[in-house]
Formats: sequence, C-alpha cells, structure tokens
Amino acid sequence: MTGSADLIARIAATEFQLYRDQFDALTAMAPERFGGRDWSGLQEDAATRLDIYNDRVATAAGEIEDQLGPQDQNLAVWQEAKVQFAAAMEGRGDAEIGRTFFSSLTRRVLTTEGTNPEVEFTDEPSQSLPGEPKLLSLGLGDKEDRLGTLLRQTISETDWQNLERDVRLAALEIERRFASHGAAAATVEVEAYPEPFYRGRAAYVVGTISAGDVRLPLAIAVHHTNRGLVVGAVLLEPDDISVLFSYTRASFVVAVENPGQMVNYLRRLLSHRKPAELFAAIGFNKHGKTERYRDLRSYIDESGTRFDYARGIRGMVMIVFTLPGYDAVFKVIRDRFPYPKQTTRRQVMSKYRMVFRHDRAGRLIDAHEFEHMRFSRDRFAPELLAELETAATRSVTVADDIVTLHHVYVERKVVPLDIYLRESNPLKGRAAMIDYGRAIKNLAMSDIFPGDMLLKNFGVTRSGRVVFYDYDELTRVTECNFRELPQTQDPDREMAADPWFGVGDNDVFPEEFRNFLGIRGELRSVLERHHGDLFGVRFWRRVQDRVGSGEVIEIFPYERSRRLGAGIRRRTST
Repeated sequence: MTGSADLIARIAATEFQLYRDQFDALTAMAPERFGGRDWSGLQEDAATRLDIYNDRVATAAGEIEDQLGPQDQNLAVWQEAKVQFAAAMEGRGDAEIGRTFFSSLTRRVLTTEGTNPEVEFTDEPSQSLPGEPKLLSLGLGDKEDRLGTLLRQTISETDWQNLERDVRLAALEIERRFASHGAAAATVEVEAYPEPFYRGRAAYVVGTISAGDVRLPLAIAVHHTNRGLVVGAVLLEPDDISVLFSYTRASFVVAVENPGQMVNYLRRLLSHRKPAELFAAIGFNKHGKTERYRDLRSYIDESGTRFDYARGIRGMVMIVFTLPGYDAVFKVIRDRFPYPKQTTRRQVMSKYRMVFRHDRAGRLIDAHEFEHMRFSRDRFAPELLAELETAATRSVTVADDIVTLHHVYVERKVVPLDIYLRESNPLKGRAAMIDYGRAIKNLAMSDIFPGDMLLKNFGVTRSGRVVFYDYDELTRVTECNFRELPQTQDPDREMAADPWFGVGDNDVFPEEFRNFLGIRGELRSVLERHHGDLFGVRFWRRVQDRVGSGEVIEIFPYERSRRLGAGIRRRTST
C-alpha cells in the first residue's frame, strides 16, 4: 500500500509543480506583453492560466489510473498519499494551493459526493494567513520624489510620455485627498508591492501611502498609449480600489511567490473582501473556489437559516436560491425550458465557461461551478425543495435526509435592477439607469452581447455598479448581424404578429429594444438621453468592426472623476 500511496503523492506533486511552472511562465511574460502593447496576447495568457489547472489535474488522474488500475479507488491508499503530499508541501509558499490541487485530484479519481476529509484537505477558511509579502518601502520624503521613485522602481518600461507632469498631478491629487481627511501631505511614506498588477491595457502599482497619522490605500493606474506611458489615475479610497479587485473582473496577472501572504496583504487594504475573491483576483481561481466552499460551510454551521428563493422574477432557465444573510446565490439548471427559450443545457454551461475565461469588463459576475455539494434536507424551504425535486432532476437528487446539488453555480448576490429601481430614490434610480446603458456598452466593447437585456437580468452591486448575470442567451458581438428594421407601406404587414421579412438566427434589430425592454416614463427618457445610440445599428456595427479587427478596447475600472487631474480641473473651474 505504501508504494501505491507514494506513487499518487509523487504524481500529484510533480503535476502540481508543472502547473505552477507553467502558470509562472505565463505570468513572467506580462511585462513584455505590456511593454510591447500586445493586449490580445496579455488577455490570452490570462485565459490560458485558468486552463492549466484542470489540464494538470486531468493528466495526474490519467497517470494514476493507468499505473494503479482498480487500486486507484482504495481509500486507505489515498489517506496515506494525503499525508505524504502534505509533507511534500511543507515549507512551500504556495502550500494551500497545492492542497487544493490534491483535493481536486481525489475528487476526480474517486468521484466524491460532498467532501471526504480523510482524503481531502478541508481546513477552515483562511482568516489569518502567515505573514505578508516583501514590500518596497520608501521612507518619509517629498511626495513627488517618492511617487517618481515608486513608478521607476515598479514599472520596468521607461518610455514615459511625461513622467514629471504625471507625478506633479498625482502629488496634487494626493494632497487634496489627505486634506479631506484632515491631514497635511507635504511629506509622505509609501509602501507598495514591488510587482505591477497587469490586466487589460493597464498596469497597477498597489500599496499604501501615509502622512502623519493618516494611512490610505494606494493604487496607481499606468496605461501604455501610442505616445508612451501615462498615469491614468491615483486611487486612494477603499471603494475605488475594491472595484479593481471586483468579482466582476478578470484576474490580474501578477508575480506572486506566496499567494496566501499576498491575500493577507490585500485584505489589509480591502478588509471587506473575502479570501475567496482575492485568491481569484490574483489568478488562483480554484483555491478561491475552495475558500468559497469553506466560507459557505462555516456560515451554514453558525446560522440557522434555510435555502430559499432569491429575490427577483423566477428564471425560465435557472432555479435561483440563497441563504438569508449570506452574500451568494445558487443557480441550478432546469430540466426543461419553456417557450420562447431555445437553448440547451449544454449550451447554457458553455456560456458560463465562456464568461469564466473572458474579460468580464467589470460587468459580468464570476461564477464558481460546483459538483456534488451535499446539504441536510431540513436546510431547504419546502417550496424550493419541491421545485428542485421535480424541475431540476438532472442537477439535484434528494435521498433520505440529504440534498445533493450535482451541478450548481455560486455567484455573488446583487440586487436585481428592476427591484433596485422600484425601491431606490429617483436620484439613485437615474444613476442606475445611466450605468445600465454604460454596462451594455462596456459588454459590447468586450465582445459580449447580452441577448436578453431585460432589467431583471441585471443587478446592482454594493458599490452601485450595474452588472449582468443571466448568461443563457449571451453571445459574442462579432457573431451578431445588426440590422435596421425593413420598411413597408403595407399596414397589414406592419401590424402582423409575425415578421413579414426574413429573420436569421443571429439577426438583431436594435430599434426593437425600446419596446422590448419595457422601460417607461422618466427612466426611459434618461436612457434615451444618455444612451440613445443603443437603439440604432451604427453604434453596434462600429463596435463590431473595432472588436472584429482585433482591437482590445480599453474599459477603465474607475470613474471619469477619478482620472488624473480631474479633481484639479474641478477646482479651477469653480
């Protein structure tokens, strides 16, 4: 038995190291991609990093099955292998990622339902990970000098458009922000992670800046334009930096030796962000999923709440439920979809896989895909359980007192936009409607057409951003055929229930959005005023041409008011 356990542990450790080597090799290409303005390459590297994990787990499982045969199902062997693998991970900075890798391997080979702590690492959620990464510390000094030094030491590129100007404007912005906190900022101390966080068409320097007794989080956005590097924004508020690390954005590409220490550091800057979100934000999505599951089990153990329907209109494709007080929703695919839905289970799952690998542009919610999660039957509201048993039999089974969710997506909970608009004051409602239009445009610029753009399929996050979460009709903008409605002089044709002209599967008529969306009154006027171009083909075709040509359109993860010098311009104009 020892020989078999040793074989499993050795194969697992080898494949995990190959995963890390490949992951790190792609990460190491980021500075070159950024320097060469190879945005498509940077995006592709980020997406490929997500695939490596499953590829290496599958390879490890195949080797074990080939070499052990029926013995690969022996639990005693796996128990011993777990001990040996844990010993191999001892002292490694990425040991927790390795333990998750081993657990993924056991689940793949043993087809475990629920969890089995005898062969899986089922530790409690990471609340106090050991230490923090080594940081770049710049002692007390003139703020312009410290900012210039920070940028020169963290950004390897030297092709600055006008670094002195950017540093001067950044220093004025810092002075203004510290003044709002009642502190002077003639001299500052800066502490930052020495490696940039790359994503999209930008690199971010992340750290803290202090003046007197006031310490603020710091994120400097650096963009590489045709004319050289520029500082796009200096973010100093936790909410602004939180948006950078949002669950609605793709992972950063950042060099990390010890992921746990990095998450510990980021939690110091973003205390409300859970480890699950931060592990995913730096590229370790599978361990983020592990942390999400541990967090969920901890909440269930501590609370007496039951799963019940989530707020909002019941879905035609998904049954969506939640735990009161918990920050996530659970979505299982129905067995059958009523008319007019014309999709399949396989197609729905493919949409979620596409979103997982895609640049989410701050507008698509990341979803963790779980299999064989087990809960006590009494933790489900009766009406919900009855529907799961009858309408989602391919995803859910109920046996004795156990409910097994064989396939479920877990996403962050947001307020459905239609509910938000009903419950908010007019000012917030108008702002949400403006951002709704902006969200559709951001999605289009990232080559995503939502398909079903009804308000119920969008939600509002804690920060007030509008996001999309209904993926069953999602498609690529470049695959759509945006058409103008044909005109006719025949009133009978005009009033006919069915179109009098031919309509292809991918045909889209933007003029119809006005009526289809069902938005009335002032909110419709707001949308028309700010985003009326959504109702014509010109906007869609222009974006389609840009994306189709290979252009990666930059979508800024901060508001216009946060752009460098915006605060100075506002002061001088009043």
